[in-house]
Amino acid sequence: MDTNAEIQNDAPDAVLFDIVAVQRIAIVTDAWFPQINGVVRVLDSVRKELIALGHSVQMITPDRFRTVPCPSYPEIPLALFPGRKMSKILFKAQPTAIHIATEGPLGLAVRRWCLRRNVPFTTAYHTKFPEYVHARTRLPLSWLYWVMRRFHGPSSNVLTPSPSVYRELTAHGFRNAKEWAHGVNAEIFWPREKSFLSLPRPIHLFIGRTAVEKNLPAFLSLDLPGSKVVVGDGPQRNELIKTYPDAHFFIATGDDELARYYSAADVFVFPSRTDTFGLTMLESLACGVPVAAFAVTGPLDVLGMNQAGETGFGCLNPDLSKAAHLALGKSADACRAHALGFSWNRVAKEFLAALAPIPV
Repeated sequence: MDTNAEIQNDAPDAVLFDIVAVQRIAIVTDAWFPQINGVVRVLDSVRKELIALGHSVQMITPDRFRTVPCPSYPEIPLALFPGRKMSKILFKAQPTAIHIATEGPLGLAVRRWCLRRNVPFTTAYHTKFPEYVHARTRLPLSWLYWVMRRFHGPSSNVLTPSPSVYRELTAHGFRNAKEWAHGVNAEIFWPREKSFLSLPRPIHLFIGRTAVEKNLPAFLSLDLPGSKVVVGDGPQRNELIKTYPDAHFFIATGDDELARYYSAADVFVFPSRTDTFGLTMLESLACGVPVAAFAVTGPLDVLGMNQAGETGFGCLNPDLSKAAHLALGKSADACRAHALGFSWNRVAKEFLAALAPIPV
């Protein structure tokens, strides 16, 4: 973690950002294509909307630097000593606002650059790193949240993807957290034919990374009628295939095929307890498929609930098997209608309003 600049617990006073004037926005992220995950999907969707609104967006991503594979996640490249090149990129870009999307090497390099020059910036909290690291190392959560507070402390705004995450960060001592919604592309994700999958019904589906933080054994070990389907790749995939031979594993190529998998299911099962939002749940709902999940951060926000229970488009329950059973048969129209309330255009405008203008 950067020790070259004094870190303040209080964020700088926010300055209202001009969302009408054309801006040159630099978005710095350690997560980008060819990675396929929720963070990449959110940033790409926001980027497209900002450009459509007339703004200039420069993505500063690992492909512009020398990288090494991330330990235990070799598909994730980590930039090596990006500081000097990062400085050249930023001086050339002359952004009117800087947003740091991730806490990796690129995020650290830009944070250091901004602090040394007293340049304001914003950050985002896309991933529950304290919980992820704790699950792998058993390091105390209090230590890990201290690291996160230190990283995000100087940010003008820490954008959080849901009200639940906002409340959690505030409870952990973040004084600069700001709610920021997420959206879904309803022109890509819409109900298709059920016949895409010829498997015994009901079809219980999960789409996402096959990684430990997704808690897939909680889904795959359930005694459910019909079929269990997993679409996605990741470090746990081969192990899960061996452990759960009755489940069906696929990898989708592109969003159109992904939408077909969603649409072919009867219920989308989301077993994660640590996601900050869970974009796949919105995509499933947009395809007319109800959601079953635990009543935790992410599912509570996507389904618009305060506690375990049923809605017209899903069910949250401490018993995931019961949630899956109760979610079956929910109205496809109700599912899609709920998802349509999450617009990327609105998300992009909220993002613009939260940015910190760089003084001229």
